[in-house]
Amino acid sequence: MTHVVFIEPRFPPNQRQFVRALAEIGATVSAIGEGSKESLDEEMRRYLTHYEPIGNVTNPQQVLDAVRFIQQHKQVDRLEATVEAHIMPAAQAREAAGIPGTSTRTAFLCRDKPAMKEVLRAGGVPCAASDAVSSPAEAFAFAARIGYPLILKPRDGAGAAGATRVDSDAELAEAVRALGLEHGRSAAIEEFIEGHEGFFDTLTLGGEVVHEFATHYYPNVLEAMRTRWISPQFIATNRIDQPGYAEVKAMAQKVVTLLGIETSATHMEWFSGPKGLKFSEIGCRPPGVRAWDLYNVANDMDLYREWAMLIAAGRPSQRPSRRMSAGIIALRPDRDGHISHYDGLDIIRERFGAWLIDWHTPPAGTPTQGVEAGYMANAWIRLKHPDYDTLRHMLDVVGQAVKVRAR
Repeated sequence: MTHVVFIEPRFPPNQRQFVRALAEIGATVSAIGEGSKESLDEEMRRYLTHYEPIGNVTNPQQVLDAVRFIQQHKQVDRLEATVEAHIMPAAQAREAAGIPGTSTRTAFLCRDKPAMKEVLRAGGVPCAASDAVSSPAEAFAFAARIGYPLILKPRDGAGAAGATRVDSDAELAEAVRALGLEHGRSAAIEEFIEGHEGFFDTLTLGGEVVHEFATHYYPNVLEAMRTRWISPQFIATNRIDQPGYAEVKAMAQKVVTLLGIETSATHMEWFSGPKGLKFSEIGCRPPGVRAWDLYNVANDMDLYREWAMLIAAGRPSQRPSRRMSAGIIALRPDRDGHISHYDGLDIIRERFGAWLIDWHTPPAGTPTQGVEAGYMANAWIRLKHPDYDTLRHMLDVVGQAVKVRAR
């Protein structure tokens, strides 16, 4: 049996699904985590052959020490991590312990945006103009060369985290101060690309894409994460095998090859607009916001189990049905405070009950979270439908009808 060591099986909650899937296909599973052995529930204990607690799973030396302890008792065939902050420590421990998998080079390139785009641009992948800047002078020199609007963000930020759009010298100066460039901190700066934004997720085996899923944002992420009145949504399409997706599919495979991604989940962001298709960034990990839930419902498959098959057995075992499109809409409270009540939920149940996947409506009295906290921070509803355009209309109706009231 393949012996897989998995990093942090307890948090976030969907981490247990990776462990569950490995155990179900017959792999031997050990885990490294920050909680005590006593904190594991009975089901998790059944999945695991061994659990090694450490103080910090983002500390490469602590991870390596735990791996070496496990290796003293049984050969480790794979060391796997699926959370962004765990990818590099896992890669460093993996290389030091002689375990195959994602390299430190790949982990670095999938995390550091300027280095990532330098490699991809040299390989012919279309990207926004970008650079790493470590001083206000460098940021303003880039602005003078490229022009506004621009995006300034941490070099290793995920998605829109910490990203700021700037449209003038005054706004750039403020963003530069917020990111600490005056004190020598490095940041990523890039041209703002007009157009529609989406993401493209894959499972790869030996450097080849074996499963792929395309998802669209409405509106684009930066606007969605900064504007309270918007009820943002994203929709996984079942039209991915139509000709219009050929270009993004080809780009994804090229990115995987250039960055040296082998057997892994990936999450790639892209833009399509007046300047054509542009790569934005990639993570060598599954997507966040439980997007795999949508893919599973839409395609009649278990992606966690499929990931486990690729990691532990080296072969795929399922095919996506493309039977449904599936999407989520985030419902923001009308103000900060505590949730008071909801308007319109009964209407949605009556109209779209057959197409509801699930929903989350925190009870009255629950503290609200900020707009920037993400799609699942407050209330949300997920729907499915065989027709993509119908599903998009349904989600729009939800956004218009359902109101989250706070006081």
